[in-house]
Amino acid sequence: MTERQMQIGEVAERTRLSLRTIRHYEEVGLVTPSARSKGGFRLYTGADVERLMVIRRMKPLDFSLEEMRDLLDITDRLAATDDPPADDEKERLRERLDSYREAADARCEALRARLTAAEDFAATLRHRLDPAH
Repeated sequence: MTERQMQIGEVAERTRLSLRTIRHYEEVGLVTPSARSKGGFRLYTGADVERLMVIRRMKPLDFSLEEMRDLLDITDRLAATDDPPADDEKERLRERLDSYREAADARCEALRARLTAAEDFAATLRHRLDPAH
């Protein structure tokens, strides 16, 4: 059974990324459409959408394009079935993947701290506007 292919508009809707952003990620080599239609339109699979979702989730954590590319390369290599990594390579890849998890956890914690500070500031302003409370 063949996987259903989607044009870029449907992918943009599913990922909540703009057409321009998806094309940019293609230009910088983060995602490649799985095929082209007879009319030359980009065609994407569910796996392509998942790849774009990984990128979208990394963006608010300020991962660079190079870090995104590296992480995607790691996950591609770990998932390879035609030429699976040997055990020692698999271990190194998993260690690198874990370092990205640690970085993501740390960046989430930093964002939580910034959000708490922002909420405290907003509460201070509300209090100053309505000192009766």
